[in-house]
Amino acid sequence: MTRVGFKQSDILQLSSAGLYCPAGEFHIDPWKKVPLAVVTHAHSDHARSGMGRYIGSASGEALLRKRVGQGIDLTALPFGKSLKVGDVSLSLHPAGHVLGSAQVRIEHKGEVVVVTGDHNATHSHSAAEAFEPVRCDLLITESTFGLPVYQWPSQESVIEEIHGWWKRNQEVGRTSILPCYPLGKTQRILAALDANIGPIALVGPGRAFLPHYKEAGVELPTCLDLTEKTVPELKGQGLVLVSFAGQEPALLKRLQPLSHGAASGWLQVRGVRRSRDFDRGFVLSDHSDWQGLLRCVRESGATRVGVTHGQTEVFARYLREVVGVDSFPVPTHFESSGD
Repeated sequence: MTRVGFKQSDILQLSSAGLYCPAGEFHIDPWKKVPLAVVTHAHSDHARSGMGRYIGSASGEALLRKRVGQGIDLTALPFGKSLKVGDVSLSLHPAGHVLGSAQVRIEHKGEVVVVTGDHNATHSHSAAEAFEPVRCDLLITESTFGLPVYQWPSQESVIEEIHGWWKRNQEVGRTSILPCYPLGKTQRILAALDANIGPIALVGPGRAFLPHYKEAGVELPTCLDLTEKTVPELKGQGLVLVSFAGQEPALLKRLQPLSHGAASGWLQVRGVRRSRDFDRGFVLSDHSDWQGLLRCVRESGATRVGVTHGQTEVFARYLREVVGVDSFPVPTHFESSGD
């Protein structure tokens, strides 16, 4: 067992498979096969197949089964409900990242640890449960956008920018093409779009998750498939959300002329915008920005903070030297989820 910043008495330790709770005999978002995995959300870098058993949120159950297998042995836990696992009490709380995304709260002998998983404490929206601050002694937080330059505009202003771009393209007969991460970003944008502007289409694996969002009560507009029959309706007027990896569908060429957009938190940095091949960029992320990360730490009340998944060294140093919180980086195998 390797300890990097963890004390021997801590509830959590770092193992070769990731964060491990010895008293509960479970891992959190393990990157290797383990007997019991607590999964924070259904993105593929956190939810992996082959675990003996799973614990996840009830609202994220359908997405998790879609991701790793319908027949998995899964305990679906409602937010806020405690479960005895070994010698610890475990509960899940909304993280605000995608539908069903959860923070993991572990209590043992009067000590409380919270693992945030990916979270969005900056802006709430209709396609995910709003982030809920959870008090703890030790906090393990992600830091994907853990630099002061990352300060998100409001979702409302970004959606208005998307609407404006779409309308201007219609005026000159261009079809609007917007790539989106299949799970989370696609459904978030869809839920916010004004379908009165024009036809909307969705291409790629993001479509497979729509029924689960609708079952959860998320209102989504009608989305056309991209087919020979829908090309005339979409050409020059439509907004096509594209969620896939690899080559663009051949039918997109039938919609020319095209205007390509992009929606990502990375576009906050001007140099990134200039280096990408698109016509219009929109700053929109399902992760916390700098202020959201600080809010997460502040409202947890934690006296110690482990920082993982992103700008670990920078954010941990800021917490130590400016905020005055004992903080340390926590190694991970996770990568950014295209945000």
